[in-house]
This record gives sequence, structure tokens and C-alpha cells, in this order.
Amino acid sequence: MAEVRLIGTAHVSAKSIEEVREAIEEFQPSLVAIELDEGRYKAITKQAKESTVEDVLEVKNFNQLLVQWLLSYLQRKIGMDVGVEPGAEMKAAIEEAERHNIPVEMVDRDIRLTLIRFWQSLGIFGKLKMFYALILSIAEVDDIEAADIEKLKEEDMMDVIMEEFRKFSPNGARTLIDERDAYIAHNLVRLKKEREGRILAVVGAGHVQGITRYLEDPGSLPSYESLTRQPKKFPWGLIFGVVVTFLFVLLLACIAFSGVGLNVLLYAFLFWVIIHGVLAGVATLAVGGHPYTVLTCFAVAWMTSLNPLLHVGWIAAFVEAKVRKPPVSDFRRIYQAESVREMIRVPLFRVVLIAAVANVGSLLGTILYFVFLFPVLGVDPVTVISTGMHNIWTWITGII
Repeated sequence: MAEVRLIGTAHVSAKSIEEVREAIEEFQPSLVAIELDEGRYKAITKQAKESTVEDVLEVKNFNQLLVQWLLSYLQRKIGMDVGVEPGAEMKAAIEEAERHNIPVEMVDRDIRLTLIRFWQSLGIFGKLKMFYALILSIAEVDDIEAADIEKLKEEDMMDVIMEEFRKFSPNGARTLIDERDAYIAHNLVRLKKEREGRILAVVGAGHVQGITRYLEDPGSLPSYESLTRQPKKFPWGLIFGVVVTFLFVLLLACIAFSGVGLNVLLYAFLFWVIIHGVLAGVATLAVGGHPYTVLTCFAVAWMTSLNPLLHVGWIAAFVEAKVRKPPVSDFRRIYQAESVREMIRVPLFRVVLIAAVANVGSLLGTILYFVFLFPVLGVDPVTVISTGMHNIWTWITGII
């Protein structure tokens, strides 16, 4: 049975790079385990196959992808400020292990599965809070100093950060931290049984405490299957779409049967078309969407808002990608951008951003429609709805 030693690192710390190299030299492990999955390992070692624009459009997880890119930018921006490439300590561990002919094992969970579980754990308000926190963090990141990064390796400082994240998003912390602690510990326990000699595990400082606890008490580990299965997604979006469509149709029916006049019914329908089209189009225009994309949003937002299986953002992204076809090199440009402004100028990033904001604009249109419809029409909602419902019921019972 192998001996396992953990070394905690800060992912953008020059000091961590040296500590990793020194640990390998001093500990002389027979295996180096790193906090990476296969995809991130290939990306760090420049072996990854580049995704295509079609891959992005086909998956349609635009909000999730946007969060991933912004998180990556935030980490990279901190790294640029202190002169260290994010993940450099993992790359150093790989290179040092190869120099000593020591095998390397990836022990972290697939980042795609982690992001899916993380995104689905948040809920709508959690997602809004996450976007808000990301924007604030990106706005403040220019003030960070190298000394602040080194503080992340101090155990008490890391405890404070972890606790703050748990207060901000308990479900998110469980997915990004606790579950990965358990997943990495599962792999280390397995390697410990399968191997002889010494295993050096290079992990983020925030994971050391949790992994250590599991290594000391493997019986407390949750099942491996519970950490790796795709979460079942409750179709809140579909339900919301069905409810909205039902309420809209019911509302028009009430207006039609209330006797207030055909012109009021026509205005109610036009208000739906205009408010969705304008808000989706303006949101798209605000982030630099092509005029064709803006016009498309204006033309289809009212229809997609009534179809629970379709989103205006998907159509907007498709049109933007066709009009301004992003090259494959855009993936590299996104991960090399030195500012948010520079990222927005990258066509592929703009495609994903447009998809997100177009959906937000359309959703805002739905909310504002039900709030301001009757003030715009200048009729009493109680009278229209009660009279309309009564006349509809009379008409139905008369048919039956």
C-alpha cells in the first residue's frame, strides 16, 4: 500500500510552482496525482483537439459556457497581474514528473460534469447571484496584488474564503468543493491500494482539508456513483414556458369575450409582439450584435416566448454565427484576452453573449407584459378578466 502526501497550491502562484518541484525532488514519489481531468490535462499539455463553432451551437449551453469563460478570465486576469499562468503549478508537476520518469495520474472529475452539476444546483436566483458576483469580481480584480494570492495558501485564509463561498452559495460550494474533495479522495484511496511506494497529490489548497478528512476516514466517502452520474434536471424552464403560454392565451380569450372591443384585443397582441421584440433586440444591440441578428430577435422573440421548447437566444446565436462566422482560432483568443472588452470583440464570445442577453431580454419582456398590459390598454383588469371568464364559461357550457 502506497503512502500519500498532499501538497496544497494556489493556482496562480509562482511560489506554488517552486514548492511543487521541490516536493517531487524531496519526496521522490513513484506516482504524481494531479487535480486535473483528462480534458484539462490535454489543454495544459497542448494536446487538446480544438472545439468548433458548430459544437458550441449544437450544445446550446450558452449561459453555462459564458460562466465558464468568465471564471477562466477571472483566474487568468489574476495570473496576469502576478505574472503566473493559471494552472502553471500543475504544468510544473507534469514536467517535473516526466523529467524524473514518474507516471502522472489525473484524479479530478471531468470539468464538464462538474459544471453541469454546479449550474443545475444553483436555481434561478443562485444563477443571478453568480453572474452578479462574477461581474463584481472582474471589476475588482485589477486591484489584487501578488501578496494577496500567496495568502490563499494560508490555511486560515483559505478557510475564510471557503466559508464565505458557502454562505454565498451552499449548493455551489457543495458541487465545486465538497463533491470534488470526495471524488479526488476516491481516486487516491484506489491508487493507494493499487500502488506501492509514494504518491504525491498536487491539489488546490482549498481541497486539502476535505481530502485529508476522507483519507483518514475512507468509510465516510459518499458513493462514487453519486459523484459521477448526470443530475436529473427538473424541467422548470419547460413548465414556466407552458404556464406563460397558457396565461397569454387565457388573457387574450378573456379580453375577446369581455366585450371591450376588437381593438383592445389587437393592442394586447401587438404589445406582446413589440415588448418582446424591442427588449430582445435592444439587449442584442447593446452587446454588439449584427443588425441582422437584432432584426431577427425583434421578429421572432414574441413567437419563441410562446414556445417552451425554443429560445430566441438560440436563433440569435445561429444568425450571428452565420453572419459573422467565428474562426476556430476564436477559442484561443477568448482564453488569451486581457480584458472583458477585448473578449467581447471576439466573434465567438459575442455569439454566446448574444444568446444569453437575448433570452434575458425576452424573459424581461414577458414579465413586463403582464405587469403593464392593462395600464397600457387603459381598461380595468378585474372587470375584463371576471367578465371574460364568465362569458367563456357560459359559452363552453352552452356548447356542452
